[in-house]
This record gives sequence, structure tokens and C-alpha cells, in this order.
Amino acid sequence: MSNTDWDSKTVIGFKAKAPKVTRNTSDLNAARRTGAVVATDKKVTAGGNKAHQGPDHQRIAKLDRENEVAPPPKIAPTVGKAIQTARMDKQMTQKDLAQKVNEKPSVIQDYESSKAIPNPQILGKLERTLGVKLRGADIGKKLEGPKKS
Repeated sequence: MSNTDWDSKTVIGFKAKAPKVTRNTSDLNAARRTGAVVATDKKVTAGGNKAHQGPDHQRIAKLDRENEVAPPPKIAPTVGKAIQTARMDKQMTQKDLAQKVNEKPSVIQDYESSKAIPNPQILGKLERTLGVKLRGADIGKKLEGPKKS
């Protein structure tokens, strides 16, 4: 017990002074007059719209939109017209043609109106059934028989 210092005192329940936040200028000026340590911090997002994002995010979003994958190309209108004229020459309805190529009538309608994404298998079936070239050059030209060597 020889290391006990009789001159030191311990105060129970003494709180250290916490920094005080002032909202008005009169309290701030009073603290400055008394010589207290004054520090001012401005909040970064004070009073702002948290949902609103700055212009940097808008530029990034625009760049993202520019890099999107383009939708696949639709069938050319000339192919649709060629299918329709060949079908009319053979006096077939869209339903009859759909049954012959084993597809739905809506598929034939989409091909004739140039709304379909080209499928080589379906185009091949249509070429054989209608006897008209639908791919490559000379679209709408009658197909000839097998090549003779």
C-alpha cells in the first residue's frame, strides 16, 4: 500500500465535456467570446434529395445505354413480299402454308409482314414448299431443280 498517492482525488460521476452542437449563430458567437474551441463542419448531404443522383451518374447511365446489345434484325420486306406473292400464285392461305411447313399461322403472318426474326430452318421449309428463293441474292426468283454435273 505504499504506492497510494494521498494527494490525488477521484471524482465519481464526473462527465467529460461532450462537444456541443449549436444550431444558431448567437450560441456560436457566445462560445467564441468565452474562448471555447469552435469547429464548424458542413454536412455533405445536408438538405439534399438523397434519391437524386448527380450528373456523373447520368453520364455513366448514358454510356451504359450506348453499350446495349442491338435487337436482332428483322426479316427484309422484300422477303415478306416474295413469300406472299408465291403463296398467292399457288392459291394457298396462310393457314395452308403453315400446315405444309409445320409451323403456326402466326409465324407465316409475321414473316409476310416482316416482323419476324429470320430463322434459316423456317426459310428453308418455305423455299421448298413455295419453290421460290428467299435467302441470299435473287430473292423471289423461282427455284430450279437440282444442279446437273
